[in-house]
Amino acid sequence: MKVVLSGRVVGLILVVVLLATVLNTCLVISVYSKVNDVGQTDSSGFEYVVSQQLFSSSFQVRNTLTKEVISGFASEAIAINYALSAGNTVYLKGTFNLSADIVIYNKWNVKLVGDDAVINANGYSIIIRGDDYTYCKYPLISGLILNNGTLRIENTFGATITNMLFQNSPVGIEFANDNTWTEGTKIENCHFINCVEGIAFRTPKSDKATGSYESTQINRCFFNQYDHSIAINVESKAELSCSQLQNVRIWMGEDGHNTNQTGLRLAGTMSQSILIGVVFESFSDAPDQLFGIDITNTAYTTPILNTDVSFLGTWTAPVKNPHGVWISADGSYFAQKDLTVSIGLNGKFGEPLTIKPTPLKIVSFKPKIEVNGNFNSGETIAVRVKLACIDNTYSKEIEKTFTKSSTVWFTDDDLLEMFPSQNIVWAIIIDATSTSNNTNTTVKISGYGIAG
Repeated sequence: MKVVLSGRVVGLILVVVLLATVLNTCLVISVYSKVNDVGQTDSSGFEYVVSQQLFSSSFQVRNTLTKEVISGFASEAIAINYALSAGNTVYLKGTFNLSADIVIYNKWNVKLVGDDAVINANGYSIIIRGDDYTYCKYPLISGLILNNGTLRIENTFGATITNMLFQNSPVGIEFANDNTWTEGTKIENCHFINCVEGIAFRTPKSDKATGSYESTQINRCFFNQYDHSIAINVESKAELSCSQLQNVRIWMGEDGHNTNQTGLRLAGTMSQSILIGVVFESFSDAPDQLFGIDITNTAYTTPILNTDVSFLGTWTAPVKNPHGVWISADGSYFAQKDLTVSIGLNGKFGEPLTIKPTPLKIVSFKPKIEVNGNFNSGETIAVRVKLACIDNTYSKEIEKTFTKSSTVWFTDDDLLEMFPSQNIVWAIIIDATSTSNNTNTTVKISGYGIAG
């Protein structure tokens, strides 16, 4: 049977369909609004939001507490600096082209954050500075893409730099001291692309400053190096001590860039610092002055290379060390050759000599004692060796006596007598004496071993 709908029924159906369409559209708009609302919460908790005005080239600053909007700033730098001077927490939205530096001066707990906000710095910098570290503490810089610019930190304690992209910059992050020091910095989840220097730790700039950048953590950071560049640069007298580089990856020799690239250049010190899970990777088939680590003649303590530090690919040298600076690593060998031991007289032992493979601890060693010279009639030289442990205790002493020039290696039995049953060996201590009231002999000791 054929069913024929009346005009009224057809009209009712059309109305229902139309209402359903409108309702669905309202639901879509509502959901879209909710999504946008959620996105806007990124700036919640910030005192000021800096953004570009609609249909204008000028910028505005919105006070999120009072809802006041200040507009008409002639440049991005002026708008951002105004917000940072007026408050402590500033959120950036959009793209910013700098014509001057952004300066954060003598502030505690300041925050400059953007959800992928782009800053085309045009060679200018974001500067965080304290008159000394007591005036500038705990700044946070996060979520920015910084092109051709530098984040510079001076005389500051406890800075945090996270989720940043630095690219095409002369220096990505620069640390400098001209009064006191900059310590306790955390750099995390940052990427450096085509920076002449990715992270630089500078020589102190005045007598009022130290070179200390201690307790710095560089974690989950990545570096893409091009020709004539350094990923991390520790300058002369800069002290990147008691610090960590962890899960860091440095890519070098990519895309035909094969010349003069260094992962870590060390001209200062990294005493008691450790590299954990750091990967230096070369993609070059013909490396020209490509080094994972470059240790210069002014470096005086190297970091500890953990066993999972890797040098992948082809290098001019994984580690450049022409001056023979002691390289510290788990399981590394050490040697101290022909060290002179002071000889006491009349049976009294002289000033002790200490062999200590700072910053590591001694796992095993093999000492050699060499006595040379003209012995007096009836003269005997005695040389004692003992181990100092980390808990300030000492092992049993092993004493060797000499009545003529000779060389003695310690035997395995000697070492077994000295080694503690369960402890950590901190240093080897040696002293010597002569039975005469004068001596024409010399005592030298050489130590060979493994540190860890």
